[in-house]
Amino acid sequence: MLVIGGGITGAGIARDAARRGLDVALVERDDFASGTSSRSSRLVHGGVRYLEYGHLRLVFESCHERRVLLRIAPHLVRPLAFTWPVYEGARIPRWKLRAGLLLYDLLALFRNVAPHRGLTAEGIAHEEPMLACEGLRGGARYFDAATDDARLTLATMLDAAVSGATVLNHAEVTALREADGRVCGVTVRDRLGGRTLDINASCVVNATGPWTDVVRRMEDPAAPPAILGSKGVHIAVPASRVGNRGAVTLLASDGRVMFVLPAGLCTIIGTTETETHEAPDHVRAARADVDYLIASANRAFPAAALTSDDVIAAWAGIRPLAAKAHAGDASSASREHLIETGRSGVITVTGGKLTTFRVIARDVVDAAFRALGRQLPRGGTDRIPLAGGDVRDLEAEMAAARAATGTDDIAAWLVHAYGGAWHQVWARIADDPALTHRLLCGLPYVAAEVTHAVDAEFACTLADVLIRRLHIAFETRDHGLSVAPRVAALMAPRLGWTDRGIASALAEYATVLDQTFTITP
Repeated sequence: MLVIGGGITGAGIARDAARRGLDVALVERDDFASGTSSRSSRLVHGGVRYLEYGHLRLVFESCHERRVLLRIAPHLVRPLAFTWPVYEGARIPRWKLRAGLLLYDLLALFRNVAPHRGLTAEGIAHEEPMLACEGLRGGARYFDAATDDARLTLATMLDAAVSGATVLNHAEVTALREADGRVCGVTVRDRLGGRTLDINASCVVNATGPWTDVVRRMEDPAAPPAILGSKGVHIAVPASRVGNRGAVTLLASDGRVMFVLPAGLCTIIGTTETETHEAPDHVRAARADVDYLIASANRAFPAAALTSDDVIAAWAGIRPLAAKAHAGDASSASREHLIETGRSGVITVTGGKLTTFRVIARDVVDAAFRALGRQLPRGGTDRIPLAGGDVRDLEAEMAAARAATGTDDIAAWLVHAYGGAWHQVWARIADDPALTHRLLCGLPYVAAEVTHAVDAEFACTLADVLIRRLHIAFETRDHGLSVAPRVAALMAPRLGWTDRGIASALAEYATVLDQTFTITP
């Protein structure tokens, strides 16, 4: 099997297929998780808002998968309590919210972290004292889970590699190769080295998310659109400006559900959801999107008085919803996945959501086994930890990390980012004590992580490290430009960069930042 696409869906497919005995290769044009899989709300959730659209099967499935991921990746998927305030005249009144959350608990088989509980106006004010109090009628508290979307994708990819899959980032498919009317492989170009190679495969899977139709038209130039693009924008602002203690679920001024989420020193506000035909390579947050999120946050947290000057970072991603499952607007469109086989045998998967990636992978691999005429072996990825997830006691690991690093914030980051593998990162200081130094004052990232990213996590460019292995680009106003030369110097000897190569890497990074974080008019 050859998988095209290195987002969370492709990573899950490669892992599942390798675990079930197939010879697997995966190629990704950019970096793993460089598309939608690093631009989400960073949640593993049952999808409480899908209840009002009647997507009960999806919610049931999502609740189950949330429980699985809490078990197999406890370092990356952690319980998160949400406060949902209800104001006078709200589109979803208290009784409807309580009924919906009771159904949410039921679909989770009452096996969530804890059942929801109703709150009075006083109870809401106690949980989130900075919330607007005028017209507050009460609300509820319920649980979902937070994650690091890019590192969850990476952990899945690392386990796929350990399981026998060959995974390549910065490897672009330039053509599908056919024999007797069937796709039998692809031609791939190394985007960093310039070489090309042919890869033979009995089964090819298109898991490219927003780029799905690009690959489909390599197989069939007349193929109709398979995806509906839904643009989601998030912004990060200083947590101290908002004052939220935890996660808050809000109804925006237009009635949409949105979130205010804790993210270290930042608060993430999002997301928008609008149908888009923008090219996924160039999608960015627009000024109107940012203004909408700021206005919605200020309505809920009036003392924040946020302005555009408070925005540390703004970014956009495209959700690749299955076009055939689309009805109504993007907000109400189904997140269920769809698997189709093209005229030359390419298996294409569309739709889905981060939380259910493991189920999507199982269904795609089942389809591949059927296409290969082979008996379906049983899966089992629900019991196998992702990379770093073999942690028996997270608190004990945290204590050990604090003892080793001497700091709380670095210890917490290392354990949450790497799980049990944090020991391997910190062990690098034995040969070079300078690797213990922080990359930036006030942030928990240390130099050892840069060398680890290159040596053990497939990082090849500055964007791979500063945007996806670490969160520096999302948490600094210059998106990591000031620290990029230092990071490049750490990467250079491992990647064979000369002074000219470092200069090229820095220029490329500036271009990527412009494509990712610039707010368009």
